[in-house]
Amino acid sequence: MSCLVLAACAAPVQQPAHPPALEWVAHSVPTTASFRGLSVAGPAVVWASGTGGTWVRTTDGGATWRADTVAGATALDFRDVHAADAGTAWLMSAGEGPQSRLYRTGDGGRSWTLQHTVPGPQGFLDGMAFSGPTRGIAYSDPVEGSFLVLVTEDGMRWSPVPPASLPAPLAGEAGFAGSGTGIAVRGDRVWFGTGGGAQARVFRSGDGGRSWEAAATPLAAGSGGAGIFSVAFWNDRDGIAVGGDYTKPGEAAGNAARTEDGGRTWRPIRGTPPRGYRSGVAFVPGTDPLLLVAVGISGSDYSVDGGESWTPIDTVEYNAVAAAGPDAVWAVGPGGKVAKLRIGRR
Repeated sequence: MSCLVLAACAAPVQQPAHPPALEWVAHSVPTTASFRGLSVAGPAVVWASGTGGTWVRTTDGGATWRADTVAGATALDFRDVHAADAGTAWLMSAGEGPQSRLYRTGDGGRSWTLQHTVPGPQGFLDGMAFSGPTRGIAYSDPVEGSFLVLVTEDGMRWSPVPPASLPAPLAGEAGFAGSGTGIAVRGDRVWFGTGGGAQARVFRSGDGGRSWEAAATPLAAGSGGAGIFSVAFWNDRDGIAVGGDYTKPGEAAGNAARTEDGGRTWRPIRGTPPRGYRSGVAFVPGTDPLLLVAVGISGSDYSVDGGESWTPIDTVEYNAVAAAGPDAVWAVGPGGKVAKLRIGRR
């Protein structure tokens, strides 16, 4: 309660005199797969992934795209992709038990190696994130009464952290694989969001996933479709969580929260929220004031005051958003939808 009182008394962040003018520019890719995975490795290199075991890649900033599938994996839905560069990337499929897998390529997608399969009928991989060229972490819905967290130090072998290191899940609590961005990392700091239970929570680790704490958030909760779908941190203290209830895509209540202490506590944002359920959020490095972009079924929004208030971009559906800089902000969605954000000034 005390943090909410303090938040209410805090001075609002000042809006810029000339806010940006934002526009999504559609790109044509040679597939109609539904995309939820997205990784922007730099100004020229973008990877996306989705249904039918599909992945796409550009190495020239979107002028041309290559689309392909992973051999033997066309029944899988790749909900997340992480690209280290044009040649090295990891794919994560989401699904019950053995349908949840991790693959790696080191030759630009010409070949893929299956690195890990979630055993047994339980488990459902929700997202992965990397804090270095080979140092990664992935999380799954609970398996045998504990969230499953996998870590790799060499980018080749994935190992589960001891279940006892994680707080016990609430009844019905799980993650969401809506965009692969329900998890975020900064060095040894890791955060992932949950939903489906009585509270939407953020699990936080300060030692690379060896130990964990969980914090309640004010995001929508209490049903299987409500909770945190995406988290983003632009420094060690300041972060945002977005989500809501994906069965109510136009409902704005409980769809965004802020932390200013590294995820220990969370509060509602102070201003106008995004216009509905949001499955992805990203900050844009190199922008001043810092630009945040959120996407979902009912459209996309941006914020230039640290996520406290949001302005509509458009009503086009996107599932995921990622950015490497002002000239490298991308979003993906259903039906092979890929778009790049054009940033201007009013």
